[in-house]
Amino acid sequence: MSANQTDPVAARGTWLPHWEPEDQSFWEAGGKRQAWMTLILTTAALTMAFITWFLVSALVVRLPQIGFQFTASQLFWLAAMPGLAGGTLRLVHMFLVPIYGTRHVISLSTLSLLIPLVGWFYAVQNPDTPYWMLMFLAFLAGLGGGNFSSFMPSTSMFFPKRLQGTALAIQAGIGNFGVSVVQFVTPWVIGFALLGGMAWVGEPQTMTRAGVESQIYLQNAPLVMIPFVAVFGITAWIFLKSIPIKSNFREQFDIFRSKHTWAQTSLYIMTFGGFSGLAATFPLLIREVYGAFEGAPDPLAWAFWGPLVGSASRVVAGPISDRFGGARVTHWAGLGMLVSAFLVTLTVTPTSLDSFWLFVSAMLALFFFAGVGNASTFKQMPMLFAPRQGGGVIGFTAAIAAYGPFIFGMLFAWSFATWQSAAPVFYGLIVFFAFNVVLNWVLYARRNAPYPC
Repeated sequence: MSANQTDPVAARGTWLPHWEPEDQSFWEAGGKRQAWMTLILTTAALTMAFITWFLVSALVVRLPQIGFQFTASQLFWLAAMPGLAGGTLRLVHMFLVPIYGTRHVISLSTLSLLIPLVGWFYAVQNPDTPYWMLMFLAFLAGLGGGNFSSFMPSTSMFFPKRLQGTALAIQAGIGNFGVSVVQFVTPWVIGFALLGGMAWVGEPQTMTRAGVESQIYLQNAPLVMIPFVAVFGITAWIFLKSIPIKSNFREQFDIFRSKHTWAQTSLYIMTFGGFSGLAATFPLLIREVYGAFEGAPDPLAWAFWGPLVGSASRVVAGPISDRFGGARVTHWAGLGMLVSAFLVTLTVTPTSLDSFWLFVSAMLALFFFAGVGNASTFKQMPMLFAPRQGGGVIGFTAAIAAYGPFIFGMLFAWSFATWQSAAPVFYGLIVFFAFNVVLNWVLYARRNAPYPC
């Protein structure tokens, strides 16, 4: 075997000459080092992508408090728009890595996040910014959502099948932490002037909440993310390599001839679609359901817990799925989501704040089981497909599930406008979760299942 074959990092250019992660000698000779370095760099970049994608969900609850005049329906539309963009852009991203390679796709897509971050930095400083402009910037925030469908297929190609559940869970789980980061950091960072109040960072806005006025710097939320995005994008360009698994646009369409593509898509809509959709709407859901009561909770003081729990459970569930099988873990995750959604229905038409704790607990349980299912479904896909196809299926299922924030935003907007309640949405989720539990059980999880994975 040549030097280039034994040392996968021997290439000086973009493309590695050889990649065989299933070959143990190759893996130990340098493949493992390259794979884990790539995972670390792309995971850092993916975290910034999720932060950008969910930035709007953290900003939108503050806009009415600083003078923006929008209805509840308009606010849900703003929260939903990044989901529409993210899902659509993922349909593009799923094809990119086998064509352009990991290095170019990861670095350039990360640097593209600077566009919405800079846009929101300026837009929130002026309450007269037109609604159409905010909708456009919300759509651009979806650039962060699109990145997932190129990052994850890339990772699946770098690792042997025995470690893909762990690697994908680490990347997606830590990346998902970006949702919690932006919802946790925003309330804190907007409370003071950055860089000593230099003129170019903008003037404060007057926030009115519960009749009390205070000064905040809402533009700080996107501003603090800009240097991290720039550094991670440049670092990716310098250090990442691309593996020689190539196919053109037409060749990648073969995944759509398999029934497993569609079954796995439905399962991932249940898990990640539920996670992302609820993460994007959780702050507004708290505001609409419990915001009218005296002493109502601050949505951003609670909303970050949901994505945090779901992200952590995804990381933990990866190794568990590698050990016990993705299908079995998905089965129990689906049952957990079903029960949690039922408990939520008991708390979304409250008469006081007394039921708020049950509401939060049920929602956190729903996030927890969604995170577990996110990890286990990503273990199932590589087991059902060859490496290049597995990456494509991961990209496609992630693309469709990324419409979660858009779909959930629209569903809640409709539900509140029609029924003045979120309960109909959760009743629908119960039915959908039950369907997917049965689907997974019949095809993959039961004893003597035709396609155990």
